[in-house]
Amino acid sequence: MTSVTNTRRCLTRTEAAAYCNITPRGLDDWVKRNIVPGPLAGTHRWDRKAIDRALDKRSGLSADEEQPEDAFDAWKRKQNEKRAEGSSLR
Repeated sequence: MTSVTNTRRCLTRTEAAAYCNITPRGLDDWVKRNIVPGPLAGTHRWDRKAIDRALDKRSGLSADEEQPEDAFDAWKRKQNEKRAEGSSLR
């Protein structure tokens, strides 16, 4: 299997499989079973952080409540709050 460093974020199918210590066919199976997400939309690359997050959740190690909200999620939440405020004023 290919050696994968932890600094690269976007991984090929073979690299993502190696990162999970499984074969590429095993990775396909894990994607079908929703153990890990598939490649990024419109690409043939897997997001290493998405794999980590999926495996953390699956292992019961998810610390979503402990992790700070990222900038995009904060923006999205604020947009939804603004929309909700606007609809309640009508």
